[in-house]
Amino acid sequence: MDLSTLKPAEGSVKSRRRIGRGQGSGRGGTSTRGHKGAKSRSGYKHKVGFEGGQMPIQRRLPKFGFNNINRVDYRPVNLAALEHLAQDTTFFPNQAETAVITKDILVAAGLASRNDLVKILAQGELTRPIQVEADAYSARAKELIEAQGGSIQ
Repeated sequence: MDLSTLKPAEGSVKSRRRIGRGQGSGRGGTSTRGHKGAKSRSGYKHKVGFEGGQMPIQRRLPKFGFNNINRVDYRPVNLAALEHLAQDTTFFPNQAETAVITKDILVAAGLASRNDLVKILAQGELTRPIQVEADAYSARAKELIEAQGGSIQ
């Protein structure tokens, strides 16, 4: 044991510099805030995107495009995904019956979320009749489902 080997207990010494605690600390005076101006005062807050009075970038850049407020966004689900789902024994244990695919089943399978509007698209093939409940269908998807002996609602 030697005085040169002594160390403070773990966690007892803080490593951060304490500012505003007098000139002797080396962080006194202006306390790292500089001289004058809003940033040196207490209570200073700035708005998001504030650039010191310079015209902010979101106002300098031109606006372009058009956002239609009446746009209806659909979550696309292809026939290939429906076919895969209809063959899944966790959702349809009795494979002899016509699979009834509802929005709840699509949500449970992770193909859509609860608030999505679902549109069935025609990519892929069906090998068995299915009954589908969705918000919209492409004309070709409707045709292919009904050609297999399935139905839509």
